[in-house]
Amino acid sequence: MKKIYILWLRQIKRYLRSKSRIVGSLAQPLLFLLALGYGLGGVFQQAGQGSYINFLTPGIIGMSIIFTAIFTGIEIIWDRQFGFLKEMMVAPMSRLNIMIGRTLGGATVATIQGLIVLAISLLVGFRPDHWSGLPLLVLFMFLVALLFTALGTMIASLLNDMQGFQLIMNFLVMPLFFLSGALFPLDNLPRALAIVTRLDPLSYGIDAFRILLISAGHYGLGADLLVLSTVTVGFLWLGSYFFKKIQI
Repeated sequence: MKKIYILWLRQIKRYLRSKSRIVGSLAQPLLFLLALGYGLGGVFQQAGQGSYINFLTPGIIGMSIIFTAIFTGIEIIWDRQFGFLKEMMVAPMSRLNIMIGRTLGGATVATIQGLIVLAISLLVGFRPDHWSGLPLLVLFMFLVALLFTALGTMIASLLNDMQGFQLIMNFLVMPLFFLSGALFPLDNLPRALAIVTRLDPLSYGIDAFRILLISAGHYGLGADLLVLSTVTVGFLWLGSYFFKKIQI
């Protein structure tokens, strides 16, 4: 456990020491909140849907988490190219412990990022229905972060090129985000689009965020927890499998 804790702590310290990374990663969520939240707010209200800022904020929190979590995998490629990963591999610890420590650290960083976006959203007009679900909200945020950190770790274990990783991640992240219902309600969708959104694990994370923050969900909290837990276990298994096969 101490070895896993040290690797987890390394991820946290790297994040806290990189002020430019923290500020830069908040620019895109803030742009979405301001441009879409206020730009489409009138249209959303005219459709009788209430405040678009309130509807949009859980989706932007999900966006911040998935971007931060999945791109944590690039650090594996970085450490491999600069030799640090090799030093960890020859240390007296299993590859599974290395993978778990890095994944937990990346998930924690992504959860912190999501909480920061939640705090910023309060400044731009977001008003949750209640705060009693905050502890459960943090749990779901960490679960989503863990899922996509494991996905990023799995893909990074198969690649050696940072540019290739970024291209593949953009190819995955943008459809996952836009098809998750982060920007639009999931009710009354065309059948084909409804099927795609059900296959997107991020849909269930954002649905849980909306239930806990604004009491408006689509699938139900139990279904969200079941799907996210199942998919997270699957990606953790795949991530650990491919990380064990990594070549230095």
